[in-house]
Amino acid sequence: MSESAGESPAEAGIPVMAVAGAAPAVVAAGVPGAPAGLGTRALAARRRGDFVYYGLRNKKLIFGLSVETLLVLGAIFGPVIARYSPTAFVGPDLSKPSAQYWLGTDDLGRDIFSQLVNGMRESYLIGALGAGCATVVGMVLGFTAGWRGGFLDEIIQLFTNILVMIPQLVLLIVIASYLSHPSILFEGVFIGLTTWPWVARAVRAQTFSLRSREFVDLAKLSGKRPISIIARDIAPNMASYLFLVVILLFGSTMLLAASFDFLGIFPGVTSLGTMMFNAQTEAAPLYHLWSWFVPPGLALTGMVAALLVANVGLDEVFNPKLRQQ
Repeated sequence: MSESAGESPAEAGIPVMAVAGAAPAVVAAGVPGAPAGLGTRALAARRRGDFVYYGLRNKKLIFGLSVETLLVLGAIFGPVIARYSPTAFVGPDLSKPSAQYWLGTDDLGRDIFSQLVNGMRESYLIGALGAGCATVVGMVLGFTAGWRGGFLDEIIQLFTNILVMIPQLVLLIVIASYLSHPSILFEGVFIGLTTWPWVARAVRAQTFSLRSREFVDLAKLSGKRPISIIARDIAPNMASYLFLVVILLFGSTMLLAASFDFLGIFPGVTSLGTMMFNAQTEAAPLYHLWSWFVPPGLALTGMVAALLVANVGLDEVFNPKLRQQ
């Protein structure tokens, strides 16, 4: 890439990570000496412009985000529209869908539509809690192990391996048996604190690779503290990967929570998994009560599938090799 060409790495179709070892000035904003006369702000603006350009033209990303936005709006405003409380006994048992009960009622006379929209809201809350906890813990331990190495790295890896070997379901059942009132807060935090190991391993591997690059050596020579180097020089170079990780964790947390609720571990929680558990317990499929068990299954499938489709689209936007010109 010559100065006369005036191309940035994004324009040339070269991943930023690929040129990190050759030209430290090209790696990330915040490193002195931007290439071809471009300042760090101009380079960052160019990269943001490339992301917007390819993002608006990626059909998978647009479709996934559109579907997910509709579902999120339904989870936010659905409980406002719903006429009844999800736990209130408001009508006759097992009534058919009608103008009064849009999806009918369950075996206890509770409105199914109210349970559905409230269950979607709680699934999103659990997903946010689980993804947030797993990402924060995984990043902290991964950056620490990758930067320090040595004995501290071995201790973190030992702890990670031990946690991976512990059966998640068995541990949850044991802990939940001692709780008098399990809540979505506990469920989300538990999933987050047991799903961070693979995040930590991936961040550790990336940190090991980046800490030996020239731009990191320049940051050390300039007198930056390690935490500043990690936050301003290393982390931005894996920002796209971390963003994709959060999306995957969000979807997997919702699926795990629905699986636990379907097994009846949290019977007092109003969630999509609990709805399917109650429908299965009362043999709703056998009696063709489709309005009881089909809507929560479709809602959960749509919520997770839209995230996965958007994740694939984002991967194509972030990775120049996968972009559809």
